[in-house]
Amino acid sequence: MSIVVRFKPTSLTAATYDESSRQLREAGVDPRPEGLDRHICFGTDGDLQVIEIWDSREQFDSFGEEVRALPVLAELGIEFSSPPEILDVHELVERSS
Repeated sequence: MSIVVRFKPTSLTAATYDESSRQLREAGVDPRPEGLDRHICFGTDGDLQVIEIWDSREQFDSFGEEVRALPVLAELGIEFSSPPEILDVHELVERSS
């Protein structure tokens, strides 16, 4: 079953988000790991949030066990107001190509 994961970083700016993406790639963190369907950064600058859609909880958990991402985020001062919110998907409608 697909899940939605909502991350609520505190005071995240576009510049910090972009730099974290760059540094994560340099650290070898796959931007499209197995099971990640969508990664969406949204909101206003200084209050950005991230939502991800994963094919399963197991795939999300497996990626979460990869700790290479956490030091990069911590070094950039990215903190979270709470643990990620994880919700089961009832229905997922995709646009046809």
